[in-house]
Amino acid sequence: MSKKIIAVLGATGAQGGSLVKAIVADASGGFAARAITRNVDSDKARDLAQRGVEVVAADLDHTKSLEKAFAGADGVFAVTNFWEHFSAEKETQQAKNVADAAKNAKVAHTIWSTLEDTRKRVPLTDDRMPTLHGKYKVPHFDGKGEADDYFRRIGLATTFLVTSFYWDNLIAFGMGPKKGEDGALAFVLPMADKKLPGIAAEDIGKCAYGIFKRGGDLIGKTVAVAGEHLTGTQMAEAMSRALGQPITYKYVPPEIYRTFGFPGAEDLANMFQYKRDFEAEFCGVRDLALARELNPELQTFAQWLARNKSRIPIG
Repeated sequence: MSKKIIAVLGATGAQGGSLVKAIVADASGGFAARAITRNVDSDKARDLAQRGVEVVAADLDHTKSLEKAFAGADGVFAVTNFWEHFSAEKETQQAKNVADAAKNAKVAHTIWSTLEDTRKRVPLTDDRMPTLHGKYKVPHFDGKGEADDYFRRIGLATTFLVTSFYWDNLIAFGMGPKKGEDGALAFVLPMADKKLPGIAAEDIGKCAYGIFKRGGDLIGKTVAVAGEHLTGTQMAEAMSRALGQPITYKYVPPEIYRTFGFPGAEDLANMFQYKRDFEAEFCGVRDLALARELNPELQTFAQWLARNKSRIPIG
């Protein structure tokens, strides 16, 4: 029998790339990955092609190119990248383009990688955190969450995959331990003593693959995943053990974090404040048992550190 084709957006990125890897690793799984990327000549795209993956060009801003790329696919993994352009409006529109293309291509099952619309709990009139870009509280959450209703409204068979903080941000996003003026290492988060749901980026793809393998029983459902829920102190202690040097958790209030000045600082400060202030709700929906059921190889933070500690820059 021919394999079911999963068209994977972001195939050269963290989430999409991990799903492609999971599909390729399961040679007898009955699925084949179709990697969707803007640039089929990039090094990562060429590497996928060399490993036997079908690589197809498409652009999130052009629905027709997506529809063509999805033709004949049984499933679509849809993910957008706010940090590429810092525009929630653009991200919402891209999500709608993907939904329209998947609908027109008669895709049987779409997974939409999304996040909460924080404005449902913190409306724009709420001054606990500043409104950003005129109409968002956490733009890189709200733009995705706003698009959810569109997937439902057009009747697309969708599973809504809600993700968590990537532990990989300690490597590539500058969130690893930093040396203070006294030379001591500190891990900084605006989370007070609240727990932060986290996950290895590669496990998101494996969870998505688990959803596709379940067939249609999760269509219409929201599935929120994490590897562990840990406080900043617990994360710092785990890093201390893994890296072999003392690392202290340092709580910096969101009001201070917003002033750090790097691109997206205000967005991230509001995000951490939301996770801090709504810890019970935010952690509560992220079901560790379900994530492990979908992905039996789900890593704990300690396991992820053991494999990646050498990649964490010490600033």
